[in-house]
Amino acid sequence: MRSEEIEIRTGDDEAVRDITRECERFLSDADAGDGLLHVFVPHATAGIAVIETGAGSDTDLLRQLRELLPADDRWGHRHGSAGHGRDHVLPALISPSLSVPVIGGRMTLGTWQSVCLVDTNGDNPNRRIRLSLLAG
Repeated sequence: MRSEEIEIRTGDDEAVRDITRECERFLSDADAGDGLLHVFVPHATAGIAVIETGAGSDTDLLRQLRELLPADDRWGHRHGSAGHGRDHVLPALISPSLSVPVIGGRMTLGTWQSVCLVDTNGDNPNRRIRLSLLAG
């Protein structure tokens, strides 16, 4: 298995960051054939999703997360900025990991699909992501 950790800067605001290019670069550097790409974010307040970006879906996702998980004082988990408890609930809705089949060195994503980091936690502007290739 080949594995590498990358860092993505999300900044101080909620973000959906497309990391598809970073995944493709990892597969290219690994000289991948067939297998599985596993993407994991080792943080308690972020997730990984496959979603269309650039056509409004990423903005829609963040808007919906604000409705489902408001940044207010209802949360029992209270350290950090106001409403930070919601950030700790996020990985129950958007998993911190996913696997994508790789065929001939390329992810088998659909036409409009991208691998994205979803981060609602402005308290942590830098995220580590573990990319692992399990060769087939």
